[in-house]
Amino acid sequence: MHTERRELWRATHLLTPDKKELARFVLEEIRRGSDVTKTLRSHPLADGSGYLNKSMLVTLYNELVAAGEMDADTRLLERLRMKPMRTLSGVTTVTVLTKPYPCPAKCIFCPNDARMPRSYLPDEPGAMRAVEHQFDPYAQVKSRITQLQALGHPTDKIELLILGGTWSSYKRDYQEWFVKRCFDAMNETSHRERREKGEKNSEVSVDSVANRGEWKVESGELEKDHSFNETASHRNVGLVIETRPNEINPDEIRWLRRLGVTKAQMGAQSLDDRILEMNKRGHNVERTRQATALLRAAGFKIVLHWMPNLHGATPESDREDFAKLWNDFCPDEIKIYPNQLLANAELYEYWQRGEFTPYTTQELIDLIADIKPIIPRYCRVNRIIRDIPSTNVVEGNRRTSLRQDVQDELKRRGQKCQCVRCREVKSKSVDVKSLKLDDLVYPAGAAEEHFISYVTPDDKLAGFVRLSLPGKDSPETEISDLDGAALIREAHVYGQSLPVGAEKDGAAQHVGLGTRLLEEAERIAIANGFKRMAVISAVGTRGYYLSRGFERGELYLVKKIA
Repeated sequence: MHTERRELWRATHLLTPDKKELARFVLEEIRRGSDVTKTLRSHPLADGSGYLNKSMLVTLYNELVAAGEMDADTRLLERLRMKPMRTLSGVTTVTVLTKPYPCPAKCIFCPNDARMPRSYLPDEPGAMRAVEHQFDPYAQVKSRITQLQALGHPTDKIELLILGGTWSSYKRDYQEWFVKRCFDAMNETSHRERREKGEKNSEVSVDSVANRGEWKVESGELEKDHSFNETASHRNVGLVIETRPNEINPDEIRWLRRLGVTKAQMGAQSLDDRILEMNKRGHNVERTRQATALLRAAGFKIVLHWMPNLHGATPESDREDFAKLWNDFCPDEIKIYPNQLLANAELYEYWQRGEFTPYTTQELIDLIADIKPIIPRYCRVNRIIRDIPSTNVVEGNRRTSLRQDVQDELKRRGQKCQCVRCREVKSKSVDVKSLKLDDLVYPAGAAEEHFISYVTPDDKLAGFVRLSLPGKDSPETEISDLDGAALIREAHVYGQSLPVGAEKDGAAQHVGLGTRLLEEAERIAIANGFKRMAVISAVGTRGYYLSRGFERGELYLVKKIA
């Protein structure tokens, strides 16, 4: 994060006229096909202070395009982009943190820093940005969008990830205000553009009220923000919150949908009641099962957190525990967060008394390398370790590169993981004619799940749809939009995130894969006797589904399919 800020500052403050002239020349050389790094190194700065960097070239590129002196060139910008992996999943993620607030749980492994939301530390990379902006949601989103643009990333399709412990424990007026301010930041560019064109716009104020302590949102304001974002320059294509299993019920589900939430991260941590009680988790395994089933019945994408090395666990019991995830729970995504011993957590006292021993780095590598190959092809492994600076860890693993360590170990063993992330097509070119349509069917939460995907000949994932067919024992959501409906819980086409409407030869996005996948989902739903279909659309993807026959319901988009 510090590197990105430094590069951004250099780009915006040090691009003097003579450097602009050199940057223009270098940009033209790269546009003609020259290697980026070699070209930069072949043209040192005249003052002997070093070389131009990619951020400077991106800044000049944006200036030239805005001034009409250069045509927009997607391929050129892609070559200049810093850290392209950030957007190779097809969307651009923006992470924000909520303000410090008491958590109802008493988990012994969580750090307890009064300056931060429970479980977070002020020197974690994502948290540092929040602290810098005093937890102002508007400022966090706006600054991150600006930073990503300066690094060459597209920002028209944004997945908003709201972190901060248990979202559901915050007061609802604060939740609504927080989400609204995030949308204000995503909408601001579009509002400015409309004002410049002389169009009237009185729907949403972009004045910040972050420091007044006022959380009141007038009735209908958030809905207006949502409506505006449907065609904004920075469209929200996913809204993610963190919560706990014992917070999920039909009323909470309805509230989350009103806010625009499409994905819920939930701390399962363990599927052993004994371990949960020893770590003062505050819920049991059955509550996790019920919450997961209800979220599925309401169409949400489900992310479960799982923690090896909890107090009372062993590597052997963790292996058995992990296997339980794929029996009825079946999360769409998981985060593996090995327990880390921190000085400001209650667990530290257990360690001092000799009641807790952290796993070594090698024990963790062996454990995760053992369990990763059993992860089903429908699940994505988002993380394998928390991004906690090693200086905070008292004893045990301090390596933040654990994912790569595990990958190296799997390669040594001649094994591989088949999770979604490991099979994403990323920047690889796609020959649409060679793709194979696959339908992976599995039971979960009293529903029949269909993971419908397009796969390349070498088993890379180009796109998928998650179709859920509720069964007679599926939980009652009390939402009329979902009565008797098959559910589209996620539709995703992979490859480098491209601007809305843009095309690129060989790119998986924008070649009709999404439409084909939806058509296959509809065919399967009809074959199983469903006459209606509902989709848990993010605010910024409503237009996509509306153009494909869906209509607006109360909280979902719906379609008659029989």
